[in-house]
Amino acid sequence: MTDTYDLTVIIPTFNEEENIAAIIGAVNEVFLRSGIHGEVLVVDDSSKDLTIPIVQEIAGQNDNVRLVVRKEDHGLSQSVVEGFGAARSDIFQVIDADFSHPTELIPKFYEAIRGGADIAIGSRYMKGGNIEQWPLKRRVISLGATAFGRILFPEVTDPVSGFFAVRREVVSGAPLAPRGYKILMEVLGKGRWRSFVEIPFVFKDREEGESKLRLETMTDYLRQCADITRFSITRRAGPVWDEWKKIARFGLVGLSGIFVNMGLLYALTEFAGLYYLISAAIAIELSIVNNFIWNDIWTFGAADNLRFERKIQRFGSFQVVSMGGLVINMGVLYLLADVFGVYYLVANLVGILIAFAWNYAINRHYTWRKGT
Repeated sequence: MTDTYDLTVIIPTFNEEENIAAIIGAVNEVFLRSGIHGEVLVVDDSSKDLTIPIVQEIAGQNDNVRLVVRKEDHGLSQSVVEGFGAARSDIFQVIDADFSHPTELIPKFYEAIRGGADIAIGSRYMKGGNIEQWPLKRRVISLGATAFGRILFPEVTDPVSGFFAVRREVVSGAPLAPRGYKILMEVLGKGRWRSFVEIPFVFKDREEGESKLRLETMTDYLRQCADITRFSITRRAGPVWDEWKKIARFGLVGLSGIFVNMGLLYALTEFAGLYYLISAAIAIELSIVNNFIWNDIWTFGAADNLRFERKIQRFGSFQVVSMGGLVINMGVLYLLADVFGVYYLVANLVGILIAFAWNYAINRHYTWRKGT
């Protein structure tokens, strides 16, 4: 009879002979202390060192330790997906083999899932999280990847984390086809989930062995983001689709603001007889009011929050961000046209696009963040 467990800790490995025995021991120690009836599932990518025989020996002495050796379609994310299918529980915890992820936090993830969350994510970038012992270059790459991922999943502070727990039903039947190392992005983009929680943790660089971060990791990540976006748009469902709808609506509202601005500028100057700069100032402000109202009602659906002080707070934030976008637009226009000699209409278009990205990102994360 096959034993079933409360939790499966999935450890993807490739050439981890220095760490694997210690990490399995650490996870089993957590099981013992917490009372979790758990299994350790090592999914190995055909290691060339002694990882496989070491795990085989440990599995022979521990009934809750198993080994799956993959022979093709190599990759960390693919290994995790195979682990989802081989697990003997309904809650999966993914951790690295190199002690980058603190095993003592496993019970917190387990309790978060039992408490109702579909996904529990370890975050390096929320309050209480951090990264230790990373060189500047790797920090910059990680921050860039995280920022790019937050375009797709803006509510998640660390969408590229490799430390997470998930319910079986989230990934069961989902068309997961990951490449590279960012398996969580695939789960968020294609899994069936409603709620998530984040748990801060301090990421520590590997204790033994060599980091496997390569240039192709970044290209795989960009392809994965494109695939998730294509999947969501095709299915017209999921958090990525919802985010792209917000971006499209924000753009349409901005376009309506241009018509309001131009119409008022003409009417106030030609019919009301105002000096054109005064007309322009009034037109700009009223177009900002127009954009705020439509974004509040339509783009971000915040109109149900009718508390006057909240609306004033959101409008003040939107006003400041919009002024910042105007400064960015003019600055880019001047830099490209006057300094680099770019044709002024092309320079202005680049400035508009950069200002749009600024306006959306800042308003999305601050003006209309959850709870405002």
